[in-house]
Amino acid sequence: MIQSVAFIGLGAMGYRMAAHLVNNFAQVWVWNRNFVKAEQHAAEYGSQAVELAQAVQADVIFSCLPTSQDVIDLIETVQLKPGSIWVDCTSGVPDSARLLHSRLKAQQIGFLDAPVSGQTIGAEKGTLTVMIGGAAQDVERALPAIECFAELIQHVGEPGAGFAVKAVNNMLMAVNLCAALEGFGTLKAHGVDLNGALACINASSGKSGVTESVLPQRILNREFPLTFALPLLAKDTGIALDLVRQAKLAAPVIAQTQSLVQAASNQTDQSSDFSTLAHLYETWNKITIE
Repeated sequence: MIQSVAFIGLGAMGYRMAAHLVNNFAQVWVWNRNFVKAEQHAAEYGSQAVELAQAVQADVIFSCLPTSQDVIDLIETVQLKPGSIWVDCTSGVPDSARLLHSRLKAQQIGFLDAPVSGQTIGAEKGTLTVMIGGAAQDVERALPAIECFAELIQHVGEPGAGFAVKAVNNMLMAVNLCAALEGFGTLKAHGVDLNGALACINASSGKSGVTESVLPQRILNREFPLTFALPLLAKDTGIALDLVRQAKLAAPVIAQTQSLVQAASNQTDQSSDFSTLAHLYETWNKITIE
């Protein structure tokens, strides 16, 4: 039975995810590099801001950090409790998940790579999709804690599988985003009403998650709200391309999309939302997609 849970990394996603744990567990410990953020979380939601050494003594430890290397570096600095489970919700690298699974297993500690999808609104509502790689028995043990912030929880395979699915998922979103920007730029060049075109496409075979939400809620209205930074999308599409190369597959669409996303990330502010990829196409074509 889970007596205590901890959440390490209180960014845009982690801050909201950790809030749901408070309603289900008596001991919820939070830690963040900027410790003020942990104290804010404690004041707002009733969690307990603790030092890292205490946080890693929880029965289930969640992490949600920028990169897999951040997680590896952090784990190397602490002493974990045998019998606990580390659940990494970072959008990470499959090889890193396999490495950490092996290292922690030798210490009698479980490790799950469990990245999430659903953006900040899903984290706030507790309706995230969680794709999990790791041992089935560890998934079962950690499930009561993961269920607190998730609507769909899917065990997709061995260590690293969760990170692989997340990378490919975000790559597919990026492919759809690039295609939609090119298509709607073309329509704008021909004088088509883009909102009318969007209504038609969303009732037809060309629709996608991008046309249903990203275009109307971020790009056509010119709001570009920051919920998922473009450099993070570039990181994830890079992971997906690495998986392609490791398998020695032909995937020209994925390769070209990664090149476009990386180029846009290199040319924009590092805090820009992923939807600002639109600016790259608008600069090239001298057309505003609105």
